[in-house]
Amino acid sequence: MLRTKSVKLTVIPGVAFRIKSADGPSITIQRADYEAAGIASISRTSGGPIPSANTNMKMYPIEAFEEAIEKTNGLPFKRGKGAKADKKMFKEKKEKPVEEVIIDSEEYQRVVDHYTDKNGRLSYDLLNKDFIRFAHSSSIVRKMIEEGTTVAKLRNYISCNKIRNITGNDKLTDKEVKKMVELLDETYAKGIFKELNEELKRMLGKNKRK
Repeated sequence: MLRTKSVKLTVIPGVAFRIKSADGPSITIQRADYEAAGIASISRTSGGPIPSANTNMKMYPIEAFEEAIEKTNGLPFKRGKGAKADKKMFKEKKEKPVEEVIIDSEEYQRVVDHYTDKNGRLSYDLLNKDFIRFAHSSSIVRKMIEEGTTVAKLRNYISCNKIRNITGNDKLTDKEVKKMVELLDETYAKGIFKELNEELKRMLGKNKRK
């Protein structure tokens, strides 16, 4: 299982952590006074929780999930065991082998360390500012924009260059970099690259108006 560390909640007596799965990020909460866990997926549009059908909303109110999302924002994923949960409600999903390799790699840890703040969270501001700075200084990015490329292709080029530079490993494949980017992106409810995406859209739009 790929998950964040556990955080203590104040809305209810319990702990929560974020899980990375093939279906996207989700939140698991375990009360101290209740056996079954509460589970909710995270909306990529609103950033809010979507509780599972089997979650007891009296024991796990929506406010608890909202607090859990806020407190796990920016926490990097790692390998770990889940909280004790009802097997009917929560079954660990097998991750793709490449994700397991990435999460344990020195390269991924270097990227996480590079953008982690003093509170142990991935810094949204630091990462976006660094990637945006590269976008503005790269002649290749400028040429891609002039040729009318897409935001996805720009982000992929920037990510590959930045991550290979930070890790010191220029042999990382595009697929490996893509998985690292996915792991980083899902540490925030609406994605860690939101500011970068908006800036790339602005740069592309400015070029079209010339």
